[in-house]
Amino acid sequence: MQVVRKERADAPEGFFQAEAAGLAWLADAGGVATPRVIDVGPGRIVLERIRTVRPDAAAARAFGRALAETHHAGADAFGAPPAGWGGPLYIGRREMPRTTSDSWGRFYATARVLPFVDVAVDAGNLTSAEADLVRRACDPVADGAFDDDSPPARIHGDLWNGNVLFSPDGVVVIDPAAHGGHGETDLAMLDLFGCPGLDDVLAGYDEVASPRAGRRERVPLHQLHPLAVHAAGHGRAYGVALADAARRVLHLAARR
Repeated sequence: MQVVRKERADAPEGFFQAEAAGLAWLADAGGVATPRVIDVGPGRIVLERIRTVRPDAAAARAFGRALAETHHAGADAFGAPPAGWGGPLYIGRREMPRTTSDSWGRFYATARVLPFVDVAVDAGNLTSAEADLVRRACDPVADGAFDDDSPPARIHGDLWNGNVLFSPDGVVVIDPAAHGGHGETDLAMLDLFGCPGLDDVLAGYDEVASPRAGRRERVPLHQLHPLAVHAAGHGRAYGVALADAARRVLHLAARR
């Protein structure tokens, strides 16, 4: 078996162990496939290497169905970590709060968007005025304006196209920031970074999970989190995009 070894001498406590726990939790759902973890410890993780092939419509549609099954496996609460994992959570190299809530909006605003706003300002990627705009957009979110009756979903949490590998046996997902969230957040991240065959992914997803009315207009809401994370460390363009998404969320909230 070919493997991939990732090492980081300065990895914070639990960094790669959190990745391994997330992969196992997603795999336990019986939906989307994840690579086998060969070894994990402080500063390292060894994974099964996934051979990649050209994406096609059938694989994308099957991925959508599998992702819906993973989401349906659920979580104990919004913000819940992978089962059995008591350490920190990460998205990329940034730590995420371990806050849990029975309200998706309160959890999402306070633990997935706002923690990255001041970091983005300090990095020079978000202006103070834009930061205020994001905070205003988070107010109705935290107050439950977009809450629905969906139970906490078991989400990947960092589902950009680079973490979606098309293999000969179908899609395999890597590098999760897995936690209990809203399924639309995974879908919105696929949209943000241009997943191959996204229309087919969504069609497959909808075969298993009937879409809620207005999903398309809620995409900017669910993109606040990945945009805030990227604005914290990946350039000014993400700060501009974050502010634009916040404006759209405010307009959407005003119509509710």
